This record gives sequence, structure tokens and C-alpha cells, in this order.
Amino acid sequence: MTELVARTRLVPRVQPRVGGRLVVERNAMVYRRTWIILFSGFFEPLFYLYALGVGLGALIGNVPGTNLSYAEYVAPALLASSAMNGAFYDATNVFWKLRYGKVYEAMLSTPVSPSDVAVGETMWAVVRALLYSAAFLFVIAVGGYLESWWAVLTLPGAFVIGFGFAGAGIAAVTWMRSWQDFEFVQLVMLPMFLFSATFYPITIYPTAIQWIVQVLPLYHGITLIRGLTTGIVGVTQLVDVLYLGAMGLVGMAIASRRIDGLLLK
Repeated sequence: MTELVARTRLVPRVQPRVGGRLVVERNAMVYRRTWIILFSGFFEPLFYLYALGVGLGALIGNVPGTNLSYAEYVAPALLASSAMNGAFYDATNVFWKLRYGKVYEAMLSTPVSPSDVAVGETMWAVVRALLYSAAFLFVIAVGGYLESWWAVLTLPGAFVIGFGFAGAGIAAVTWMRSWQDFEFVQLVMLPMFLFSATFYPITIYPTAIQWIVQVLPLYHGITLIRGLTTGIVGVTQLVDVLYLGAMGLVGMAIASRRIDGLLLK
């Protein structure tokens, strides 16, 4: 145990909500002059929207079994992917802070606790997810790809997606030992993006594959947002919210324990 971390056990803790807020404020100050970086991941789904949703969609027409054009079908899935990207990409910054920057050792010399760090970093990742989602929502609203007034709940839906992936992402990076381990992240994220009913209905898969896809967290994010933008809202969306909320809470709890354990080595 380092002397710096050991001293934190003698410092009175602040309330968890306050400590988490301090972590968010610290991150906001870091990005205040480089805010454009926060939007870097917004452009990838935007390119997919116009290259596939609009370009390829002109050849496809309506999606079979629906009254939606291909762009209207793909747009909400890409918005869910934007929320996922914003949350998970920001969560990966925890790796540098934890392994190289020694940022958390400095934080723990104050009344901020490991649980505060986990909560604060999760909330900051959710902020980034909401920025991506808000920008993308504006684009698809202007493009006329929203089919229902339920779409006003899209940003709260993006918050749930961001929370789920932020908690899981921060927990995951605490097990990474080097930058090479991020290759495993891409090995998970890219197939999940491609096969979570993002570009075509899940019904094209064999039944066994459909069961696997329905376990994927991005699939739940996509069905949540697609239901809101098309007006097809029911119990399914409640299941999606519960799934993603539980993923975020479990991830945050694991991250708190892992960060505490790693800093006490």
C-alpha cells in the first residue's frame, strides 16, 4: 500500500453524491479547452446513417414487415450506438488514469473514496453519451426520421444506455493490463454493433442465433430507442430499461471494488 493511499484511510469521507460530483467537475475542467474531442465518436454512426441508411436505403425501400424506410429503421439503432460509443469510449480513459496517470491516487488523498470515483466516472461517461445522442437526435429529427411523439423520451433512453455501458466499461478496463488488451474490446464491440439488429431485423437469423442476439446489451438499447422513435412502445421497452440499468449498477459496484483493490496493492 502506498503512503499516499494509506493516508486516505484517515481522511473523513464526503457524502457519496458529493464525491461523485467532484469527479465529474474535475473531468469537465480537463475538457473545457478540448471539448471538440468529446464529439469525436459522434461522426462514425453519422457516416453509417448517410452511407447505408440513406444511400443503400434508396435501393432497398421499406424494410420488410414494417412501414419504415430503411433510413427510419437504421437511424434509431445508430443513435443507440452513439450512446454506447460515447459511454464506453470515455470509460476506457479510466485505464490511463488508473495505470499510468496515477490520477486516482491523488484523488484518494482527499475525502473522495473509490466508490465516488466509480460513480463520478460513470456519470461523466453518461454525459458524453448524452452529448453524442443529442447531436445525433438533432440530425435525424431534421432529416425527418422520427415517426412518433414518443421520441421525446429518446434522450432519457440514451441516458439508460449510456449508464449501462459506462458501468460495464469502467468495470472491464480495471482488468486490463496493457494497451494491447483493447484489441479484445474491439473484438466484442464491433460484432455487437453489426449483429444487434442494427441494420436488419433479428428475424432473419435462425432461432438459436436470435436467442444469442437478444442477450446482447446493444440489442436492448436498439429496441428501446427504435420503439420510442417509431411509436411501438410496450413491455419490451421496460425490460430493456431494467436490463441496462442493472448492467450499469453491477458494473459500478464491481468498478468500485476493483479500483479500491488495485490502489491498495
